[in-house]
Amino acid sequence: MKLSTLTLTLSLSAPCAVYGWGASGHMTVGYVAMQFLSPKALSFVQSSLGSTYNESLGPAATWADDVRSETAFSWSAPFHFVDAEDNPPTSCSVSETRDCGNGQCILTAIANYTSRVINTSLSAEQRQEALKFFLGDIGQPLHVEALEVGGNDISAKCSGSSTNLHATWDSGMINVLLKANYGNSVTTWANALVTRIKTGTYKSLAAGWISCSSTTTPASSRRSIEEDIAGVLNPRAITPLACPLVWASESNAFDCSFVFNFSTGQDLCTSSYFTGAVPIIETQIAKQGFRLAAWLNVLFDGATNLP
Repeated sequence: MKLSTLTLTLSLSAPCAVYGWGASGHMTVGYVAMQFLSPKALSFVQSSLGSTYNESLGPAATWADDVRSETAFSWSAPFHFVDAEDNPPTSCSVSETRDCGNGQCILTAIANYTSRVINTSLSAEQRQEALKFFLGDIGQPLHVEALEVGGNDISAKCSGSSTNLHATWDSGMINVLLKANYGNSVTTWANALVTRIKTGTYKSLAAGWISCSSTTTPASSRRSIEEDIAGVLNPRAITPLACPLVWASESNAFDCSFVFNFSTGQDLCTSSYFTGAVPIIETQIAKQGFRLAAWLNVLFDGATNLP
């Protein structure tokens, strides 16, 4: 999946066949984030996106994938993923020096676009483009994996159709889930995830989602999003960013614990594999929406302002 030169460089994926979560997943991340934005962050999002996107991150969330195939945005392809050169399912890990040594991956892109979205010397269009590159892709396990081109070269079956493993995770299983449980509506899905974050099964977990340290890191040494963003605005202070690397490592761990563990010929969208994948997909989508809101809140309101 390794590609060309660094031009602009935030992405919240490789050849054009590789898309982040897929349209429905990306939109759901955006809709979840909208419900946790602080006043100044919300104001910026609404004014920047305007009526073109109904003043919402949800409809804007597919833009980065939509334009990637255009010549003018061909430079952006590497910034949707990081090629973790590990060995799943035996061992999984992400190393910025090993996997992003040329500076062309989602880890460095997040830092770059974070600085661009608040740079008032840029045009409104440039800042809007920075805003539309999301944190979402880093939550998709196969966007943090080099094996078989992030699963693109692994044949798979979804609801009786021949596809590949990456596409099954990006959109195949999500499409089945939406139709079965959420009336084929991304807003209904997003609202359900938000309810879980506010009052349901995710409530006790959400604070940990916006930690920028491993759960095994001593509390005294843990980094906050505020500290991480300070490192973007003053690059000499903190390099590399902790948050994207921790979140990428978290996603990558699923490549060992679940993603590649299926039998040849197994239908991944109708079997026990689907049953096991759904909680991972839903939690990762919810996390990235919550994290996107936290990131923007720190940038525009000075703190995450989240539980």
